Amino acid sequence: MKIVSWNCNGKFREKYREIAKLRADIYVIEECENPDQQDDPGYRAFAENALWIGEKPSKGLGIFADESIRLSPKSWPNYCLRNFLPVNINGKFDLLGVWACRPYIEEYCVYQAIHKEKYTPNMVIIGDFNSNKIWDRGHGPRNHSAVVRELNDMGLISAYHYVTGEEQGEELQNTFYMYRHKDRGFHIDYCFTNRNNIRAFQVLSSDVWLKYSDHMPIVLDMAH
Repeated sequence: MKIVSWNCNGKFREKYREIAKLRADIYVIEECENPDQQDDPGYRAFAENALWIGEKPSKGLGIFADESIRLSPKSWPNYCLRNFLPVNINGKFDLLGVWACRPYIEEYCVYQAIHKEKYTPNMVIIGDFNSNKIWDRGHGPRNHSAVVRELNDMGLISAYHYVTGEEQGEELQNTFYMYRHKDRGFHIDYCFTNRNNIRAFQVLSSDVWLKYSDHMPIVLDMAH
C-alpha cells in the first residue's frame, strides 16, 4: 500500500491531477478545498472516496482513497484542535492525518495527550506537523522532541529517519521551502508508524514539486 501526504498550498482542485500520477492508494492532503463544495467534476470524481475536515471550505485536511479502500471515520473529538483526521483503513489499521496549525507542535502535542490511549503500534500518523527539533526551545515542554519521544515509546517511529539513519533536527532533505525559496528549506512533514510497516519512504524532488507548492510530497510504501 502506498500512502502520500502533501500540503498542496491551496487550490487543490487545480493540482489533484499531478498528485494522482503517483498512483497511491491513499492521499492525505493538507490545505485542500472541501470537495463537496466544488463544482469541478474531475475533483469531485477524485474525491468519490474521501473524508474532509476544515474551518473554511477553501482550506482544510482531506483523505482521498482508491475506490478499493474502505475509509471508516473514527470518533475522536478534536476539542477545537486543528486539524486532525483519524480514520480506519479496511478494518486493519488506523491512520491519523495531520495538519498542525499555530501553535503547531503544541497543538499536536495536546491532541496526542488526549488520545494516546487510542494509539496502536500498527497505526500510521502522517502529515504536516509544522515542526522540527531545531525549534524545541520556542515551545516549552510541548515540543517536537517530547512528541517524538512519546511516539517512540509507543513503537511509532519516523519513517524518514528510519530509512535515512539521520537524527531528528539534522535532516538533509527538506519537505518545505519558505516562500518557495530553495535557500530557506526545512523538514517539517513526517510519517510515524511501526518499523515493520516501512518498506520504503521518500521525500519527492523540489525540482518537480516547487512549481505546485511550498511543500514536497512524502511517500510511505507500506508492507500491508
